[in-house]
Amino acid sequence: MTDESTQLHVVFSGQVQGVGFRQTTVQIARSHPITGWVKNLPSGNVELVAEGTKTACSEFLAAIRDRMFEYINDIDCQWQNASDEFEHFEIHY
Repeated sequence: MTDESTQLHVVFSGQVQGVGFRQTTVQIARSHPITGWVKNLPSGNVELVAEGTKTACSEFLAAIRDRMFEYINDIDCQWQNASDEFEHFEIHY
């Protein structure tokens, strides 16, 4: 398995808005070599795009899941080719 740069697109559902989910995600991102963004959706879900190696993205997702598990009902993940358009990880509004 190669560990080239990849993109992870995630939609979290559950009670994921109004609980500090985005801010916590940004804090977690600081300790992982990833870039991208996280934002609230009108549906009440939270969308995330992360780029880095597959290992880094997987570990980042696991850290979010571990920290915010009580608020998450479902996680929909899709792996895509990296766009290399992000310089850091941030909240999108």
